[in-house]
Amino acid sequence: MGLKSKTNWGLRIKHWPFLKLTRSGAFNPFKFKRPPSFLFGREIEKKSLKQKRVKMKNLSFFFVFGFSLLPLLCFSFNPETPTDLRVLVLLDDFSLKSSHSIFFNSLKSRGFNLEFKLADDPSLSLQRYGQYLYDALILFSPSTERFGGSLDLAAVIDFVDSGHDLIVAADASATDLIKNIATECGVDFDEDSSAMVIDHKSYAISGTEGDHTLIASDDFIQSDIILGKTKIEAPVLFKGIAHSVNAANGLVLKVLSASSSAYSANPESKLLNPPLLTGSAISLVSVVQARNNARIMITGSLDLFSNRLLRTTVQKAGSPDKYEKSGNEQFVTEICKWVFHERGHLKAVNLRHQKIGEPDEPAMYRIKDDLKFSVEIYKWSGKSWEPYVADDVQVQFYMMSPYVLKTLSTNGKGLYDASFRVPDVYGVFQFKVDYHRLGYTSLSLSKQIPVRPFRHNEYERFITTAFPYYGASFTSMAGFLIFSILYLYNK
Repeated sequence: MGLKSKTNWGLRIKHWPFLKLTRSGAFNPFKFKRPPSFLFGREIEKKSLKQKRVKMKNLSFFFVFGFSLLPLLCFSFNPETPTDLRVLVLLDDFSLKSSHSIFFNSLKSRGFNLEFKLADDPSLSLQRYGQYLYDALILFSPSTERFGGSLDLAAVIDFVDSGHDLIVAADASATDLIKNIATECGVDFDEDSSAMVIDHKSYAISGTEGDHTLIASDDFIQSDIILGKTKIEAPVLFKGIAHSVNAANGLVLKVLSASSSAYSANPESKLLNPPLLTGSAISLVSVVQARNNARIMITGSLDLFSNRLLRTTVQKAGSPDKYEKSGNEQFVTEICKWVFHERGHLKAVNLRHQKIGEPDEPAMYRIKDDLKFSVEIYKWSGKSWEPYVADDVQVQFYMMSPYVLKTLSTNGKGLYDASFRVPDVYGVFQFKVDYHRLGYTSLSLSKQIPVRPFRHNEYERFITTAFPYYGASFTSMAGFLIFSILYLYNK
């Protein structure tokens, strides 16, 4: 019995190789082989330390990566507040920060985060990890022949195509790079690099006679959305080069135009040939609103934003009125509010449709159903969204062409609605709202809905339009009966 139990014990011991038996086969609990890991835990401790180190490395990597993206997350563009906040300003020389400080301080006071860099800075980049670092770009670098870093003409155009805003200011030293950017935006500067805008009638009176290149213009665009409701009383001083816009391009608007007596030529040489740009064809300041609602401002005068012209007295030739301060400050402030979406930005929400008397939207309509369409439209005031009130918003019920065109009525609180009957045509229709108004961002909304015909059991029992066919059938039956009677009983 004891031998058997000893043998069984030995068999059990064989499965534990870390235990050591005596020569007699008895178990000695004080003699062990190499200490196992689950008894003393040294190997587990080493493994756990390695795992902790790996976790710490991963955590540190994510921490550094997240910290690098923190500026992007903090200043990311919020569609609920469309105002641009992050603005990159490219300069030819850092001295422009002081000579144009009034303009820059005006932007900062309205909450803009300006980042100044030289145009040839080798670290220039508009994107990081596929995300744009800025909401707007200001080019105050007319003499730059080539941008630094990864910035070039294509990058600037892609920036605008992505819905971001741009301000371009040139002067007599403008290079082909700046002119090509303007050309891509629909504006053509004068091909003569030495030409400037000259006006011998609408020039600004100064202490010296001068060459009449300091223009005093008050030919503004008539739009309260672009230039604000407060009228600009004093003329705007302009000294720079001319540009023209294509009249067929409806996206480009002349905000400040030259007078009929202005022309573009070299002021230091005699005029031998007729100038290419003359009169009101010369645009001094133009704006563009792209189809993606990106906004662009282009001017041929960098001095337009300078402290000297913003605060100088002005008197237009031929006018007895003398103003203590030019209209430049009010002009550039108001137009920049528009360019940076502080004004004139619309949004549409809660586009809905339903059958009259039903609260929910149906999956489809039947021909001749009575329905109600509604949408809410708001405008950005610079601080909050306010109801947009207008009487020219329309909705189309569209399939290849509009079958229904209805003007929406408003309650004055941003809600627009209209009721109409579905046409007697079945197919796949769309509710479309295409709204374009001067100075405002365009709205392009659409919602698809199918329209089916009557089912076989939905028609009326007797169709009114079928009454002639009913009458013809009964008339034929009556005529056949009368004919049969006469034929059979008439001798």
